[in-house]
Amino acid sequence: MKLLSGLDLASYIKERQLHQSRSLRQSGGVTPRLAIVRTNPSAVVNSYMKMKQSYGEDIDVDVIVHDVDQKDALATIKTLNADPDTHGIIVQIPLPDVSQTDEILNAVDPRKDVDGLGAKTTFDAATPMAINWLIAGYNIDLRGKNIVIVGNGRLVGKPLAALWEASDLPVTVLDRSVKNLADATKDADVLVCATGVPALITADMVKPEAIIVDAGVATDSNGLVGDIAASVRELPNITITPEKGGVGPLTICALFDNVLRSALKSSK
Repeated sequence: MKLLSGLDLASYIKERQLHQSRSLRQSGGVTPRLAIVRTNPSAVVNSYMKMKQSYGEDIDVDVIVHDVDQKDALATIKTLNADPDTHGIIVQIPLPDVSQTDEILNAVDPRKDVDGLGAKTTFDAATPMAINWLIAGYNIDLRGKNIVIVGNGRLVGKPLAALWEASDLPVTVLDRSVKNLADATKDADVLVCATGVPALITADMVKPEAIIVDAGVATDSNGLVGDIAASVRELPNITITPEKGGVGPLTICALFDNVLRSALKSSK
């Protein structure tokens, strides 16, 4: 089994981003700043937010958290959109009332939508960027491979499929509830899973020598877990992301890459 470690790649990206941030401060007179709008006080949301705050400290990017009720989110975003010192805005999801998700995400100025989730965003979504970096970092050529994505959500499946299809790569996207899911996954040369269903993909659903990217996030008695069952990791002839340190570290890198790109544009 070969591991696709996002941690190994993230350390190089992080060092580059620190130099970029310091250059913006010293030469461009710009202090890179990310605003996080948080309406959901759940423990999982808090853990994601703290990781972003810690990463921002490490690369000298200011991260400002705005704790607001959901009813005040649109007004907060409007203020941040108009603030020239705020270069990136993200809305921490899920929202307490998910019915308003599209409205609130689309309220973010597309030029500051560094999560890449709004309808008119000018940025690629962070997790698909991270998966692309991971694939490229290990010199994996996707051309000519049967690519299957399980999960069609707004954070991973849908934008990743769009990103790869824009590069003329044929992609099959499946919902987790599709009948005979194993029939499709067993034929996949490249399998990306992003459903949030623990242990959805088992060893008998995987093709020999498959490349597997687990981008699912869920919680069970063991804490945060992915979509891939432990039995898959016992297979000797696959290439797979580790249980921890796969896509996640690069997703944060990708988010802050977008922040730095936005800050650079503001310095010109």
